[in-house]
Amino acid sequence: MWLRTSCELTFRIAAPTPFILMLRPRSGGQQWVAREEYAIMPYVPVFEYTDDYKNLCQRLVAPVGGFIVRTSANVKTIDLVETAPGAPFVEIQHLPNEVLSYLLPSRYCESDRFGEMATSITSGSLPGYDQVAAIEDWLRSNIRYFSGNSGRPISAAEVNQQQSGVCRDFAHLGIALCRSLSIPARMVVGYLYNLEPMDLHAWFEAYVGGNWYTFDAVQNGIKRGYVAVGYGRDAADVAIYNQFGPAVFPITQIVAVEQIENPD
Repeated sequence: MWLRTSCELTFRIAAPTPFILMLRPRSGGQQWVAREEYAIMPYVPVFEYTDDYKNLCQRLVAPVGGFIVRTSANVKTIDLVETAPGAPFVEIQHLPNEVLSYLLPSRYCESDRFGEMATSITSGSLPGYDQVAAIEDWLRSNIRYFSGNSGRPISAAEVNQQQSGVCRDFAHLGIALCRSLSIPARMVVGYLYNLEPMDLHAWFEAYVGGNWYTFDAVQNGIKRGYVAVGYGRDAADVAIYNQFGPAVFPITQIVAVEQIENPD
């Protein structure tokens, strides 16, 4: 399916403020970016680089006053998220080098605390994909979802303690549970078609059977319409913007995803 994604962030800047933005989706195995627009008002020099996780990042210094970042993209996505029940667990010695970092505890995913819990949740499941599917089902049944912005990110341990969270929190706990079973897992931030209420979204992927597969405990039924923007170990790696100095928050954040005809 073809989707047009857009995001507009409006800030009020009190002093020149360095930003790192992560708002450009990249083409890959499950999506192809056909067209992009990226506007910054007022214009300032922008320097783009690729981070350690191959995300496209932009560096700039926002000037004093009103500052707007506006992006849009036409993206071809797969019609349905791929599933692979029965896909096997990949032994550590056979994992690709670039996957190994997704086995380790990280700032918001304390996987070293969840071994017994993960083993209990996945009891009776075949090692690999079926274990991750059991974790996804457990999250959906046991963690209460609330929409909106929870403010600061919280860790998997905090999510498990309060038994509720936003999409980002579901992903953190799912990732921690997977890693505790030596299944590589990573966080993804991007867009989701028909998300209600519309906003940027977070989910996680797990590496089993030699491939990355999408899991999203916030969504029920058939999954489709995902557009990935950033990948990382947890929320610390996939913020759509980081700013340095006195805290700056968007005055407005407008996100939209619509289905379009083939733009060709």
